Amino acid sequence: MHPSSKSKLSLIGSVSLGTGVMIGAGIFALMGQVAELAGSLFPVAFLAGGIITGLSAYSYVKFSNAYPSSGGVAKFLRKAYGPGTATGSFSLLMYVSMVIAESLVARTFGSYTLRLFDVDDGGAFVPVLGVVLIAAAFIINVSGNKIIGATATITAIAKILGIALLAIALLAASGFPSFETLGSSETSDWSMTGGFVAALALSILAYKGFTTITNQGGDIVNPNKNVGRSIIISVLICMVIYVALALSVSANLSIPEIIKAKNYALAEASQPVFGNLGLWFTVILAIIATVSGLIASVFSASRLLAMLSNMKQIPYLQFKFSNPALLFTVSLATILTILFDLTRIAAIGAIFYIVMDIAVHWGLFKFLRKEVSYKPIFPLLALLFDAVILSAFILLKFKSDPLILIVSFGGILIVVIAERLFMKTHTDKDGKMHMEMDMKDS
Repeated sequence: MHPSSKSKLSLIGSVSLGTGVMIGAGIFALMGQVAELAGSLFPVAFLAGGIITGLSAYSYVKFSNAYPSSGGVAKFLRKAYGPGTATGSFSLLMYVSMVIAESLVARTFGSYTLRLFDVDDGGAFVPVLGVVLIAAAFIINVSGNKIIGATATITAIAKILGIALLAIALLAASGFPSFETLGSSETSDWSMTGGFVAALALSILAYKGFTTITNQGGDIVNPNKNVGRSIIISVLICMVIYVALALSVSANLSIPEIIKAKNYALAEASQPVFGNLGLWFTVILAIIATVSGLIASVFSASRLLAMLSNMKQIPYLQFKFSNPALLFTVSLATILTILFDLTRIAAIGAIFYIVMDIAVHWGLFKFLRKEVSYKPIFPLLALLFDAVILSAFILLKFKSDPLILIVSFGGILIVVIAERLFMKTHTDKDGKMHMEMDMKDS
């Protein structure tokens, strides 16, 4: 049953929810991660990441205009590749990247919360606090949509205004650096080239929340136009806030200081200027962002998994528990939170997301030229940027932490093999796949 026009989201409401998801906990953790790779050019990395994300968003806008649906990315992939192994595999990569983001949020919550007690974030407290947050998000999601919806808009506004206020206050207190002053001697040749390009993978990850806007196709007024508009406006708002925040951090901390405190760089940057008051404000802001972001992410990821089950792209989820997709999602997020630190979680998430993003652009360019009106140059450029950035990131991690590549490629291989084996269970002897339980078009 579709919502009436009176209960549907307006463009402003869609932008509010979209930016609320995008400007979340990721930026609190990723600021230090990006600085570690790009050196003093990390504010430029966030600017470049926003521009590349805007280019990438072109494909999603065109998909949304042509096929507005609550199915979002899963629906786009199905339209491009049809029902089968490719659609299921790439959709599952999207799902896993969302769950990885949840573990990133959970760990960020632990790292920032510990700053209030001046406790080192290298021990067991971070994953313990992360698991506690995941459990709380599970309980809230089980309680129903009303509780989720009641807090979504308020926390979204609080996050956006709070982070914007923090960025402006830090810049005003320490001076407004220009991009011309960036790239000091602290930045090595590797950071100026390969390291900077690799850092773009993480800066793009900070913008990936825009893909959740594609799920609003069945819930927004005039979806053929407003979903695309919402994506564009949300990316622009985030880019302005991220770059301002990065400039404010670079004005208050040296690169070695940012790297040392990379898991809580924003809290560290606020303390020299505003003392304990700044620390408390930043940590409370981070807690609001992580709590609300995790609740929304768990809801979206579990909904996507349930949708893939209804599309017959994964086995039918039916257990004694009333919401098995939700239970599976929080269980996987809990395991990842316990096993991997912030750096590895972010790296694995970036690899999974960019692979899925490549699939979206290729699907639009290769298979939907007649069905969707678009200019081929844009998905081709997005493909090129994705390929270059992913290659640089993989090369860097091969040299510094091969375990990330083993886990990432092992995970992708498992997803593809499992999906292929499952597809065979409902493929007849003539090679026809029976997808009678397919998702209905919105």
